[in-house]
Amino acid sequence: MGYPTLLDILKANNAGGVAAVIDEVSKAHPEISLGAARTIPGLSYETLVRTGLGRTTGSFRDANAGSTPIKNTYANRKVETFIDEARIECDKAVADRSIDGPTAYIAMESEGVLEGEMQGLCRQFYYGRNTNGNSQGYPGLIDAYDATNMAVDAGGTTDDVATSVWAVKFGPQGVQFVYGQNGMFAFSPTRIESIIDPNDSTKKFDGYVRTLLFYPGVQCGSVRAIGRIKKLTTDSGKGLTDALISQLLSKFEVGVVPDVLLMTRRSRQQLQASRTATNQTGSPAPIPTESFGVRIEATDAIVNTEKLAS
Repeated sequence: MGYPTLLDILKANNAGGVAAVIDEVSKAHPEISLGAARTIPGLSYETLVRTGLGRTTGSFRDANAGSTPIKNTYANRKVETFIDEARIECDKAVADRSIDGPTAYIAMESEGVLEGEMQGLCRQFYYGRNTNGNSQGYPGLIDAYDATNMAVDAGGTTDDVATSVWAVKFGPQGVQFVYGQNGMFAFSPTRIESIIDPNDSTKKFDGYVRTLLFYPGVQCGSVRAIGRIKKLTTDSGKGLTDALISQLLSKFEVGVVPDVLLMTRRSRQQLQASRTATNQTGSPAPIPTESFGVRIEATDAIVNTEKLAS
């Protein structure tokens, strides 16, 4: 695809250890490793989204006769980034007696917190402020896509065991992560503060405190850059198949091919099971890596417990 990702931004910002950890974390989160990303100087900006073409029947005219001027239709949309601040607190006495010392102990804690934040970042990418997302975070794909024209209903009928497959076209005219404050993404220096005893608010103890702060958001440059297969369940005949993927891809405009199909491991297994093995031994079909030329990536950020109404 050739677009910068979060890892590229962190490397450009000389984020040091954070970039190294993101490099490792991104291997389990295709949204980070594949998703286009950009930075902005502040926290929000206005963008134009093309919602319609001026004319699709051609601007033919007779000799010596004029033609009516045309223009595309656009909508102004505000792209916002949101505060994501994770706070680490650990008892100074505990960290100091760690066999590898307090610095290593805090680094271990920081790595775990960063992994958790990346999981949250990717979950928010799909669910936004809805169920399975964070109501204080940025809107996700489910808020941005055209639910009327860019969705395929798999027909599952059992609630709370549903999931979705998302087809995404990344890039400035498609979908991209946005990071505010020029892509600031950093841990604060470690400091010592008084920490309130969680079991007795009248008591305090000294602790090491560190925060991770960044400002993420998502921009959708076109509602036609996102497609969804919904209501994929464990009901008989309601799992993922190539036929459903074909229906979804047919909804994209000619010349627009999504970069990736993002799905749970359950959906990927259903797709595998739906394919007929063609080898002489009768072994199962291999784990799917593409469908109709579009890359397949499994992710844990999509859940298998969606509501059918979502």
